[in-house]
Amino acid sequence: MFSTGQIYFAIFFIVAFITTMIIVYRKDLKVLKPFYKGTYWVFLGFLVFIGLLFLIKFLMKG
Repeated sequence: MFSTGQIYFAIFFIVAFITTMIIVYRKDLKVLKPFYKGTYWVFLGFLVFIGLLFLIKFLMKG
């Protein structure tokens, strides 16, 4: 299916990509942290909204 070289390349690429993404995310987190205050409320509101949709679907079905 895949040659040995292709498997080694895929493993190396995945490890390098994930490592780079973690490093970049940590650098950006320090800089952008003040701009994302209150995002937990937005996330909580989104979850409540989805929950209400499921509740309405469940109540209308029965």
